[in-house]
Amino acid sequence: MADLLRTGLYDLHLRLGAKMVPFAGYEMPVQYPMGVLKEHLHTRAEAGLFDVSHMGQVILRAASGRAVDAALALEALVPVDLAGLAEGRQRYAMFTNAEGGILDDLMVANRGDHLFVVVNAACKGADIAHMRAHLDLEVNEITDRALLALQGPAAQTALARLVPEVAAMRFMDVAVLDWGGVALWVSRSGYTGEDGFEISVPAAQAVALAEALLAMPEVAPIGLGARDSLRLEAGLCLYGHDIDTTTTPVEANLTWAIQKARRSGGQREGGFPGAARIMRELAEGAARKRVGLAPEGRAPMREGVEIFASPDSPTPIGVVTSGGFGPSINAALAMAYLPADLPEGTTVYGEVRGKRLAVRITAMPFQPTTYKR
Repeated sequence: MADLLRTGLYDLHLRLGAKMVPFAGYEMPVQYPMGVLKEHLHTRAEAGLFDVSHMGQVILRAASGRAVDAALALEALVPVDLAGLAEGRQRYAMFTNAEGGILDDLMVANRGDHLFVVVNAACKGADIAHMRAHLDLEVNEITDRALLALQGPAAQTALARLVPEVAAMRFMDVAVLDWGGVALWVSRSGYTGEDGFEISVPAAQAVALAEALLAMPEVAPIGLGARDSLRLEAGLCLYGHDIDTTTTPVEANLTWAIQKARRSGGQREGGFPGAARIMRELAEGAARKRVGLAPEGRAPMREGVEIFASPDSPTPIGVVTSGGFGPSINAALAMAYLPADLPEGTTVYGEVRGKRLAVRITAMPFQPTTYKR
């Protein structure tokens, strides 16, 4: 792992006994001595602390110094209403290509005089180049701040001991809050389906913040293994697996993220890459869609498992994009792209080691979300 990057919390991970693995060009903790299963359940019951400093943090500024002008510019690359995003709020978005496929998914926050954007680690170089090539904006990658995620029902209790103002925040709020003279950029969001926060902290204070949180009885360090099982139970996409350049937002069941203002008849309809295909699919539906799958047995169906309409049909009708075991639901679960005309409750068959195993199309999320609305 000699050529891999390390986050500022690398030494802390080692002190905590983490098993490190390569991920998106970084050495990242996949699990701690507690183990993936217990880390997952701890996050659902109390609060888990994740190092997500490998993700890209970017500030976009318009020459006017107004966030709305930066938002209008960024709308040329995403099918999302950003001009209507209020100050102190953030929104999920995705970069699309000319074919309507997804280049990456991201979070965009309105911070009054600029936008704060968080992109996926594996895509951040390409995303930043994409924005610089296509936007007449100042595109500033933030490299001197770490990013932590604190997730779970006790996340507010824990973080409020350090920064009491977080208790007043609601889902998708963003704020700059003071922690003993240190400016924390806080959002109330996350990737687990639980209530929680993402905290951008100056790199020099990142270890101190992590240690202050980990000293609390509710908080435990959580690795990539549990992060993946938590997001899968929440029915959330992992870029490069459940969404990529071959999947449109409509196929991916992300139409909730495309607001009226950008749809046909909206105030600022279209105008983003792939708009013709995405608008057509919004109106007519896509031929396939991302669905949840509940295997009848306990054996997980992993990414790449082919799905068939019957035990003996010769041609697959889809493929699993994410799958595993859900500790909170105590059952196997998966996501796949299947023909859009198959209703919930339909039984299909996944081929695992040469055997066709029954699996039922089911609603998502698999585990109810607990966001603070």
